[in-house]
Amino acid sequence: MSQPRPLAAPRLAEPGRRRGFTLIEMLVVLAMLGVLAAAARPMLLLSVQRSQEFQLREALRQIRGGIDAYKRAAEAGQIEVGAQESGYPRSLGDLVRGVPDVKSAEGRKLYFLRRLPRDPFADPALEAEQSWGLRASDSPPNEPREGRDVFDVYSRSERQALDGSRYRDW
Repeated sequence: MSQPRPLAAPRLAEPGRRRGFTLIEMLVVLAMLGVLAAAARPMLLLSVQRSQEFQLREALRQIRGGIDAYKRAAEAGQIEVGAQESGYPRSLGDLVRGVPDVKSAEGRKLYFLRRLPRDPFADPALEAEQSWGLRASDSPPNEPREGRDVFDVYSRSERQALDGSRYRDW
């Protein structure tokens, strides 16, 4: 039977030579990381814009749904509407604060939104209600302007969407 071989001792670095990376190797690695980061940045910006567009689409859907529900309630006689009024809310805040239900004996309120979403492209310092452009029922669609009611909302952003349209035209 043969005798077991002794384990080989680890080789020590040659005298005068240190272990580790050289300066050139470190510079090559840093250059490669820089190229990867530069390639990833546009994808990150695109992802952020896509997310904001989704938020804008959802916010417009929610607010417009609340406006339409308010109008239906006014037409059903649940909301008191004056002779000169259109039946649309006077402000976006009415959708959240609620309005008295005329048909309720207990005087309960009708609420159309839990909270008012904000325009994701608006200045973050603005309140949610101030972040939207408002269109009154008596203003033309190509020149929206505020009035005595809120018929529609739009983004005030002048930026272009990924599909080439303007956010304010959504």
